[in-house]
Amino acid sequence: MERAAVGHLAGWSWRDLYTLCKPRVVAVMLVCTLVGMLLAAPLPGAAAVVFGLAGIGMAAGGAAAFNHVVDRRLDAMMLRTAGRPLATQRLPTGLALCWATLLSVCGIGLLAWQVNPLTAWLTLGSLIGYALIYTAFLKHATPQNIVIGGVAGAAPPLLGWTAVTGQLGPEPLLLMLIIFAWTPPHFWALAIHKRDEYARAGVPMLPVTHGEAFTRLQVWLYGWLTVAVTLLPFAIGMSGALYLVGVMALNARFMVWNWRVWRGRDPQAPLAAFWFSIRYILGVFGVLLLDHYAAAWMLAG
Repeated sequence: MERAAVGHLAGWSWRDLYTLCKPRVVAVMLVCTLVGMLLAAPLPGAAAVVFGLAGIGMAAGGAAAFNHVVDRRLDAMMLRTAGRPLATQRLPTGLALCWATLLSVCGIGLLAWQVNPLTAWLTLGSLIGYALIYTAFLKHATPQNIVIGGVAGAAPPLLGWTAVTGQLGPEPLLLMLIIFAWTPPHFWALAIHKRDEYARAGVPMLPVTHGEAFTRLQVWLYGWLTVAVTLLPFAIGMSGALYLVGVMALNARFMVWNWRVWRGRDPQAPLAAFWFSIRYILGVFGVLLLDHYAAAWMLAG
C-alpha cells in the first residue's frame, strides 16, 4: 500500500500544476486586463503594467486551481474535463489546494505591495466570487449561475484600469458591463453543446432545466443585449467612429452565429458560436484600443 501511494504521488508533474491554472482562460483575461490598462492612460507606467499583470495573473490562476479542486468529482463525469489532473486523481488534492492558495496569496500580496490596495481588494473579491460563490454554490444551485457569477469573470478590464489609475470610474465599469453581457450567450452556447454531460453530472445548467429551445432563445436575446452594450462606448464619447465601424462589423458576425444557434438547425452551431465569441470579445476590445490610440495620435499631431 505504501509503494502504491508513493507511485501515485510520483505520477504528477509540474505541467499538471500549470494545467490547474487554466492558462488559456487566464491569457484571455490578461489581454482584457491589459486593454483596461492601456485605455486608462496613453502610456501607463511599466511597474503598474508588469506587477499588475503578474499579480492579477497569479490570482486568476489560483482561482482556476480552486475551481479544479471544488469541481474534481464533476470534472470526472464530463468528457470535456475528464482528463484534468484532479479528475484522474493523478495529482493529490492537498497539493492542488496548497498550489491554489500559494498563487492566490502571492498574487493579492503583490498587487497590494507594488500596485495599489484598491486593485488588490477588487481582485480578491473576484477570486472569492469565482472560486467560492460561483463554483461552490451558484453553479449547482441555479440555472442563472452564469448570469450571476458573470460579475467575477467580467472584472479583468476594471482591474487593469484601477491598477493604473488607483480609482474607479464609469469607463472601466462600462468595460466590465460589456463582458458581463457577453458571458451568457458565450457560455450557454457551450452548455447547449454539452447538455447531456451536464445532465448526467446533475448540474442545473439552463439547457438542462429549461430545455434547448429556451436556451437558444436566451442566446439570441442576450446577444442583442451584448450588441447594445458594445455601442455604449461610442454613445458616451469614450470612443469614436473607428470603433463604431469595427464593432458593428464584429456585432454583425456575432449575431449571425447567434441566429444559427437560435434556429437550431445546425447541431455544430453552438460550439462554433462559442469559439467565435472568444475571438469576438477580443476583437471588441482590440478595436476599442485601436480607436483610442488613433484618436490620441491625431490629437498629438
